[in-house]
Amino acid sequence: MLSFMLLSVLVRWGAGFPPIEPLPTRVVNGVDARPHSWPWQVGGPPGLFNWTAIHTCGGSLIATNWVMTAAHCINNKQTYRVYVGKYNLVEEEAGSLAVAPEKLIVHEKFNPIFAAFGNDVALIKLSEHVTLSDTVQLGCLPPAGTILPNNYPCYITGWGRISTGGPIADKLQQALMPVVDHDTCTQPDWWGPILRPTLLCAGGDGVVGGCNGDSGGPLNCKNAEGVWEVHGITSFVSGLGCNYVKKPTVFTRVSAFNDWIDGVTSLTLNLL
Repeated sequence: MLSFMLLSVLVRWGAGFPPIEPLPTRVVNGVDARPHSWPWQVGGPPGLFNWTAIHTCGGSLIATNWVMTAAHCINNKQTYRVYVGKYNLVEEEAGSLAVAPEKLIVHEKFNPIFAAFGNDVALIKLSEHVTLSDTVQLGCLPPAGTILPNNYPCYITGWGRISTGGPIADKLQQALMPVVDHDTCTQPDWWGPILRPTLLCAGGDGVVGGCNGDSGGPLNCKNAEGVWEVHGITSFVSGLGCNYVKKPTVFTRVSAFNDWIDGVTSLTLNLL
């Protein structure tokens, strides 16, 4: 256990401090992110996903050999690659790297039929450790049980569709999406009582929202010490559209799964 704790400290050193600070702006109706300013974001063709397919999901690098993503992004019948250090999907970029997974671990209580039950979280153990650099850094997890207040400013990032039914983005997008607290998001004219407390809502203004292809990627929120933390894993949007009013993008709340994440990574390490 001591060796695992030591490894965790080593691989998480500096997490949440991007060498290139994101530009504050106001991934539907988002804007091009500053290149490599979200260096824990993974994705891109083949992305986290079928080597022969276009980008379909994102994820967050949380240790030098672990990626956190959404459970609904994982299909054990497919062959995957994870791209780190990526910004523009249609250009060759120095510092980007495709890594094969060693293990795909989906939360055992995930219900693929009804994502609103929660538990839409998965971990990917990479087949090798990646080298951290200005373009590849670790995402920082929030403390267990953290609940952000209503309207807390966070940013969704991803290469998802830039409009409902539209094309995916070439360049990584970012959009400001304030948190919608659970009491508001479960009101009847919002998402209603179907949402579990382990879910997190953000957006819902009818202008900015996540969309297909953003799944698995992070909701990034800066804490009081200036550290960017990954508070959400993009899970689902309304069938009415990606940026429908009072139907905010729904995320898996990361702070509800710290124990599961630590349990999976420590068990896997101890089996080596």
